[in-house]
Amino acid sequence: MSSDPPASATSAAHEARAFWIVERERGELRTESLPALANGEVLVEARFGAISRGTELLVFRGRVPPSEYERMRAPHQAGTFPWPVKYGYATVGAVRSGPHELVGRDVFCLHPHQTAFVVPAASVVPLPPEVSPERAVLAANLETAINVVWDAGVKAGDRVAVVGAGVVGAFVALLASRHPGTDVELVDTDPVRRRVADLLGISFAHPGRARSDADVVIHASGAPDGLTTALALAGTEATVVEASWFGDRLVTLSLGGAFHAKRLRLASSQVGQLPPDQRARWSRRRRLELALRLLADVPFDELVVETPFGELPSLMQRIAAGGDSTWCHRVRYPDG
Repeated sequence: MSSDPPASATSAAHEARAFWIVERERGELRTESLPALANGEVLVEARFGAISRGTELLVFRGRVPPSEYERMRAPHQAGTFPWPVKYGYATVGAVRSGPHELVGRDVFCLHPHQTAFVVPAASVVPLPPEVSPERAVLAANLETAINVVWDAGVKAGDRVAVVGAGVVGAFVALLASRHPGTDVELVDTDPVRRRVADLLGISFAHPGRARSDADVVIHASGAPDGLTTALALAGTEATVVEASWFGDRLVTLSLGGAFHAKRLRLASSQVGQLPPDQRARWSRRRRLELALRLLADVPFDELVVETPFGELPSLMQRIAAGGDSTWCHRVRYPDG
């Protein structure tokens, strides 16, 4: 397979800036050299990225337990937990060098925040023509939501409660609402998040006013109290799917009350593995390609706030301190 330009055109003299977490709740931008481009690799110039308020924020806070250091490694991560570590998984960029069929195309890559990078060509997925680079940064979140809905086994006509109206919760509600006849309710403690439900055309409720007879409940708030709420909303013999990851935090959960009498089932969901029912036919790449296609028709653009890459260290500190409630931050690179 030929490359355009040849591998010699990219040398170690090329530099990029990358965001590194250097200690608890502190990051910095570092300059690093890019490797020479080998056959079968691409040089990607980043255009946009996105910040995860879930796993990425836990990494920034140093909340990854030692037992999970290997399992929680992100694709193309550099460094080791707890720090210094280069971590992230939502980058959209333009291919500048590599196989001729990819050069000039916008692609999605599960790569940390970095202005340019070299990866195997198989690590990038070209964007569908109908999906803009700005919107494509949400692909990793939508991919997670696809996995959650698969794990939850949502069926036509189900009453579905989604606890947590963040990015993943919103996408879960979106996908669940597209099953024929489903009745989806989005539950969140923040009344501002009603806007998410309004964009989806579904109902919204504060935990204290949500219905308690759901066939399927999905928890995606990232808060331990949210899981307690999720169990309370489940109907008899319903499934409660835990989509949040708490890192090293202990979660106190009451399994008394009606938990046993209602014969509830509590299941986990994690995007790192495909659900058993999908593994014979699906790959991670196929799932990511599906997420990118589905992004052609999502209503959340107005909820995304854009921030320059150079402000990422201060932005992450502000988010970690609880001083920013933006639904999703999109990172714009210098030449995005």
